[in-house]
Amino acid sequence: MNKVAAVTLSFWIMKICATTLGETGGDMLSMTFKIGYEHSSMILISIFLITLLVQIFSKKFNPLLYWTVILSTSTAGTTMSDFMDRTLHLGYEKGSLILISCLFAVLITWYGSEKSLSVSNIQTRKAEMFYWIAILFSNTLGTAFGDFLSDNLSLGFIGGALLVGSLIALTVFAWKFTKINSVILFWIAFVLTRPFGATFGDLLTKPIAKGGLNLGTIGSSIVLASILFALMVFSYYKEKRLAANSDDIQSI
Repeated sequence: MNKVAAVTLSFWIMKICATTLGETGGDMLSMTFKIGYEHSSMILISIFLITLLVQIFSKKFNPLLYWTVILSTSTAGTTMSDFMDRTLHLGYEKGSLILISCLFAVLITWYGSEKSLSVSNIQTRKAEMFYWIAILFSNTLGTAFGDFLSDNLSLGFIGGALLVGSLIALTVFAWKFTKINSVILFWIAFVLTRPFGATFGDLLTKPIAKGGLNLGTIGSSIVLASILFALMVFSYYKEKRLAANSDDIQSI
C-alpha cells in the first residue's frame, strides 16, 4: 500500500521544480490569462481533487501520478493563497498565520489518529489523506510566506530566496549532525521549499524593475514543466527497474 516517493536528493530537486512551477503556473492562470484568483482556485482545486482520488484509489506507487498530485497541490496552493491574501484582503501576515494553524491542526490530528507522522511508510488510506492534506496546506502556506518575505519585509525576490535557502541549509545540517526527529525535519524542509519555489518563481517571472528576470509566466512554466517531466520519466523508469530487480531476486 505504500504509494509515496522515497525521500532522496532527487525528491527534493523535483519538489523545488514542482513548487516553482506551481507559482508560475498559478500566476499564469490567474494573471496572464486574467481568469482571476477565485475562478483559478476553483479550477485548480478541482484538478487537485481529481488527481488525488486517482492517487488514493491506485493500487501501487506511480511516480508520474504522485508528482502530478504534488504539482496540482502546488498550483492550487498558489491561487488559494493569493485569493486569501489579495481578494479577501487578509494580507500576507494573517494569511500565513491561518495556514500555519491549519497545517499544525492537520499534523496533530494525523498523529492522534495514526500515532505516527511517517512520510516513508504510509500503509492506510486515512494516513495517505492526512499526508496529502498536509502537503496542500504546506504548499499554500509557502506562497503566502514567500510573498510576506519579499514584500512585507522588503527583502525582494533574491533576498527572500537567499533567506529561505539558508533556512533549508540549516535544516539539512540539523538532519545530518543532530538527533532531531527526521519526520519533524522533513515537514520543516517541505514547508520551506515552497516559499523558496515561490520566491524563485517570482524572480523568474516578474519585471526587471521589480527585481525579477522578466521571463514571463508562460516561458518560465514551459521550462520548469520540461525539467519536471524529464525527472518524472527518469523516476518512473528507475522505479520499474528496481521492481524488476526485486522480482528477479525473489524468483531466485
